[in-house]
Amino acid sequence: MTADRSASELALGVLQQLWLGGVRDVVLSPGSRSAPFALALDAADRAGDLRLHVRVDERSAGFLALGLATGSRRPVAVVTTSGTAVGNLLPAVMEAHHTGRRVVVVSADRPDRLRGTGANQTTEQAGIFGTFAPCHDLTAAIAADDLSETVWQACSASGPTQLNVQLDGDLLPSGPTPEDWWQRPDGNLAMAQLQAGSDPETGRDRATAQLQPGGDAGVRPSVTIPSGGELLPLGPRTVVVAGDDAGPAARLLAEAAGWPLIAEPTSGARIGRQALRTGRLLLTTGLRDEVERVVVIGHPTLSRPVTGLISDPALEVLSVRGRGGVATDPGRVARVLDVVPRVEGPDDRAWFDRWQAADQRLSDLIDAGLTAAQGDPSQTPDAGSPSPLAVAAVVGAAVAADTTLVVGSSNPVRDLDVMAAPWPPLQHRFVVGNRGLAGIDGMVSTAVGIALGRPRAARTIAYLGDLTFLHDTNGLLIGPAEPRPNLTIVVLNDDGGAIFTTLEQGGSRYADAFERVFATPHGTDLAALCAAHHTAYERVDDLSRLAQALAESHSGTRVLEVRVSRADRRTEAAWLRELAQQAVSADHSEDHSLPLE
Repeated sequence: MTADRSASELALGVLQQLWLGGVRDVVLSPGSRSAPFALALDAADRAGDLRLHVRVDERSAGFLALGLATGSRRPVAVVTTSGTAVGNLLPAVMEAHHTGRRVVVVSADRPDRLRGTGANQTTEQAGIFGTFAPCHDLTAAIAADDLSETVWQACSASGPTQLNVQLDGDLLPSGPTPEDWWQRPDGNLAMAQLQAGSDPETGRDRATAQLQPGGDAGVRPSVTIPSGGELLPLGPRTVVVAGDDAGPAARLLAEAAGWPLIAEPTSGARIGRQALRTGRLLLTTGLRDEVERVVVIGHPTLSRPVTGLISDPALEVLSVRGRGGVATDPGRVARVLDVVPRVEGPDDRAWFDRWQAADQRLSDLIDAGLTAAQGDPSQTPDAGSPSPLAVAAVVGAAVAADTTLVVGSSNPVRDLDVMAAPWPPLQHRFVVGNRGLAGIDGMVSTAVGIALGRPRAARTIAYLGDLTFLHDTNGLLIGPAEPRPNLTIVVLNDDGGAIFTTLEQGGSRYADAFERVFATPHGTDLAALCAAHHTAYERVDDLSRLAQALAESHSGTRVLEVRVSRADRRTEAAWLRELAQQAVSADHSEDHSLPLE
């Protein structure tokens, strides 16, 4: 019965099951082998059942799907043709794997009988993503209930899945009109096909979830507070480290215990009274030597001081598993917990008070240095260029209630980590980045996807370095019929890779080779590039204008270029460390007769 299913019938069946699994956004990179998917998707989009996004570059398409999944918290499918098209999705699939984003790769393939024959655009694409995504190699003979179960698993799993679909024979649907190419799944038929069971993520009855007329199947809650965690004894001087995607549980633990909270910008925990603005800088001072216990939640990756802290075998390190089941433990010294721990009450307040006082002093010293007319030379690299730290401060302040901020890897997120004051609680903000692998690729497309996935946000801002922006300028390549986001992209342009100046290769010993093989200056005219993509552009040289622009309600995508110097980044890093020592030295000069135990 199913062995005679045509290519278009198989494609339609896969798409219908994706719809039942909660997919409402599909990204398509066109090709011949994927033709039956393309026509059915266009018909579904016209019917209002799915939202279709067409992209000519598969790498951008993959990151667009990743962004849509991040913003909407739904599973999102990306459809490609056969051959190298599938391989171009690997970077996005890797990031989705490490962050637990539900991206379903639907790769159109030729039938198995043509593999290994040299047939055009035929390769071993089933399982091409290896350990990063499980693969289901689907044929026309797959039974209806098996197809339903396979796609449901793909939509509900944590992380990406590949559905490799073997399409044989005539690729075009036989029906004469688009109404024949797509039909929303019939509820009664779906009920008959479904086996009993529940979604392991939500606990909802599977059949009931799939048949919601509004289509909310597969939506994950934005906030999940675990309960029943291990009870931690009070007393040891404890710091909570919240890395990427830690969520509110890290903040709630720090507040319940009264412990210092070092929360990265994309942690979802840089909020409230326990969060420190300059926590990672304070870890370069004597305060770090007094830490006895660390609780790690999320995926911290921004700084060596934090990595050194959570890798110290002399400390008690507790690391909580993330949504993908991995606990961040680079030193292999942690005791791994499945659930965020809890405490019965607050610890001695003197411990946090010292961190808070030092944090306030250091923040004041940094801000004073940035505004002083005769400040440190690292803060005023040239007369016409603002400080990168000052730019980050403006961006951080622009993240008001109901704002989405997508921040790129490299210097922007690290500058924000120093300059963004903890945001007040009870105001919904969404600060994210591709921190699973901390790569710079695909960030424009990711930001576009996040903006499209969160249409109710008051505004969406992306804060990217110039190389990050240039690495995915194809993210601006959006056809005239495609959904377009309201997105402001702030490009911090220092004409190269400034982050390397702060690392070992930025030392004088490597100066002769540094500019070419690390700094990689490009001299690209961003205004001309944006004009070629019909994208609004403005060069911003004044920080007050930047603040004004970020507060504006803007329709469509625009780029704000802020040019800065990278000449003194290494000096700047040393200056920050020196200020941190000053802030803590002032603390030690005061009377601390109160016991800390």
